[in-house]
Amino acid sequence: MDKATLQLSVTGMTCGACVASVERVLNGLEGVASVSVNLPLEKAVITLDVPVNDIERARCMHAVESAGFGASELLPPLQVRQDNEAQVSQQGGQVMLAFALTVPVFILSMLVDDLGTFGPFDTRLLLAMLAALPVYGYCGAAFHRHAWASLRKGTANMDVLVHLGTTVAMVWSSLVTLSPVLSFLPAFVGHADHVFFDGAAFIIAFVLLGNYLEAKAKLKATDAVHALMRLQPKEAWVVEGEGTVAVPVDAIARGTLLKVRAGDTVPLDAVVEDGTALMDESMMTGESFPVRKKAGDHVTAGTVVMDATLFVRTTALVGDTMLAKVIRLVDEAQMGKAPIQRLVDRIAGVFVPVVVGAAIVASAVWWLMADTLAPTSTMAGSEMAVMVLVSTLVIACPCALGLATPTALVVGTGRGARFGLLIKGIEALEQAHATTTVVLDKTGTVTAGSPRVSHIELLDGDVEELVCLASALEAESTHPIAEAVHTSWTNMGYARPDVKDVQTFPGMGLVGSFEGEAVAVGNLELMEVRLGELPEGLEEKVANRARRGVTVVLVANGQRLLGWLEISDRIRETSAAAVKRLKQLGIEVVMLTGDREEVAQTVADTVGITNVVAGVKPDEKAEHVRRLQENGVVAMIGDGINDAAALSVAKVGIAMGAGSEIALESADIVLVRNDLADAVAALELGRATMARIRTNLAWAFGYNLIGLPLAMGVLFPWTGWLLPPAFAAAAMSLSSVSVVSNSLLLRWWQPSAKLRSGDV
Repeated sequence: MDKATLQLSVTGMTCGACVASVERVLNGLEGVASVSVNLPLEKAVITLDVPVNDIERARCMHAVESAGFGASELLPPLQVRQDNEAQVSQQGGQVMLAFALTVPVFILSMLVDDLGTFGPFDTRLLLAMLAALPVYGYCGAAFHRHAWASLRKGTANMDVLVHLGTTVAMVWSSLVTLSPVLSFLPAFVGHADHVFFDGAAFIIAFVLLGNYLEAKAKLKATDAVHALMRLQPKEAWVVEGEGTVAVPVDAIARGTLLKVRAGDTVPLDAVVEDGTALMDESMMTGESFPVRKKAGDHVTAGTVVMDATLFVRTTALVGDTMLAKVIRLVDEAQMGKAPIQRLVDRIAGVFVPVVVGAAIVASAVWWLMADTLAPTSTMAGSEMAVMVLVSTLVIACPCALGLATPTALVVGTGRGARFGLLIKGIEALEQAHATTTVVLDKTGTVTAGSPRVSHIELLDGDVEELVCLASALEAESTHPIAEAVHTSWTNMGYARPDVKDVQTFPGMGLVGSFEGEAVAVGNLELMEVRLGELPEGLEEKVANRARRGVTVVLVANGQRLLGWLEISDRIRETSAAAVKRLKQLGIEVVMLTGDREEVAQTVADTVGITNVVAGVKPDEKAEHVRRLQENGVVAMIGDGINDAAALSVAKVGIAMGAGSEIALESADIVLVRNDLADAVAALELGRATMARIRTNLAWAFGYNLIGLPLAMGVLFPWTGWLLPPAFAAAAMSLSSVSVVSNSLLLRWWQPSAKLRSGDV
């Protein structure tokens, strides 16, 4: 049965435990095959075993809402962005109110000794309670509401910890304050000297502040993809008769003639029909230098015409442009779950219940054994127990843990797209950092992939017969060598014969039928099979050409070997620098090609590759990659149909953007610029992203390893250190902000300018 995908906006998530809760309730629904929830993007992608309809959508939304979160149909991304910006502004107002009330609570609780009495009550405590109640009840309302919704579903998240911590602090402190009129209370409550109004207020204020700063940082984390979305103009100038008319972009058909003026953004992928202009393509490829476009050249949606008016004929609808594909790829990558993130989510899912249990145990120990463990403390056992309970619950909020991985992935994938590195699979970004071997195709990867016929050698017949038969046989092929043959035939202006029953022999060539004779184009191996006996000295002549880096394509008509075409392809300017950089990174480089050993070795020597495997058929490439992968993580870089299987088998498949459609589909990473230097940049981006994830997780786990013992009072008997609730809240908020801020450092990552210019 075909699976259907449903996407929802999910609000109210604050930590990894929230993500785990949403995934758990959705996975529990009948008909749900899988769920992926992204915290920074506030989005859930649900794969269903049944078609998506209003009933299924409502069922999934109800399940999310029942778990204490908000759910709605997925809004346009830019609308979500605007809503989030408005929400962040509202959060800022709540933070200001919370701190405005918390400051007097702190002064009354910690700095003022005595304000006399108000009836039976201590005035100082009564005023502190009245100032703290709005912070607890109004500013913290969302925490309490979400906590109860979570508990009703049998799950626990950050809101549960905040709710329990602040409620315990407020209830204890309020009972101490009101004890003069509550005669049923035990004596130790009325005799208590310590209240925690300041702790409860600071917890909510600091958590709100942390959430506010996180929300602002998460907006910055998605800047890259939203910047791409804003590149798409809303309207375009359609040429009608002698004039133009503004038409919405989504209503423009393929093949429409558009007028794009200097300074305008190209609205849709198109071919230039008239005019010449410099194009700024930096927003799509990261290339800083303008590119000259003329009639016949392709232009991409989102690029900017700089100095003249162009008339362009559209080649894609609004949803099929390169820009739209880039946005979809980035969005899908950011929704993915790296293996390391799935592990963190499982930890976060059990973390909260464990912490609640640990907090209760620690509190009970202090209540019962305070005199033994801290005989010199000025606090009673009951007061110590309350402080330990509140501090432990608060400091253990797993916000940092839940944000550590997704924020880095969101920033990393968005930043990659900014420089033309399109990451389709999030696992590939994680695997990229561990790459030990890079396997390179030759044609179109190390070389430019635009070969030309440099010489024609005749053995029998004439040039017209040789070139026309070669072009006719290669008519259905998209290989760069076939393009070179077609170009040569086109330049000569001959009529192409009708060759029938063309068969492809992978890694060898093509065979067909013309006027009752078998005709063939390909390598020596194919000619040996077709002709049986080859002219004396032919193999040595072909080998001599191959040693000069020339690919030899032989042509036969019946039993006559007509001669061959010598095809040359220039090496990319950045290939040698890219290979050098890979070696500097400690990565082994292997060239894997179907070309002759002599040709491959010449190219390899030029760019500095020492490990060459030549004469490999397309179906053998994948097996070579599989064998190499037994000893480490392999990244395969290619561009053609013959690379598709190897790209799929490799842990990291990287395809040149100008390659075949099947190669692009098989790859994990697509390079818009068709440059080997960008393949190196993609691997370096993987390393940079994983470095941020590792430091984030180290910070998150390290903070809990240090903070929890302090909050539970484990070190108090020896050091006298016990973490007050206000300090616990501040530390918890600081850890989350630090993790997101560390991820945002990736916003300054960019490919090496020297590498892109071919100089390392």
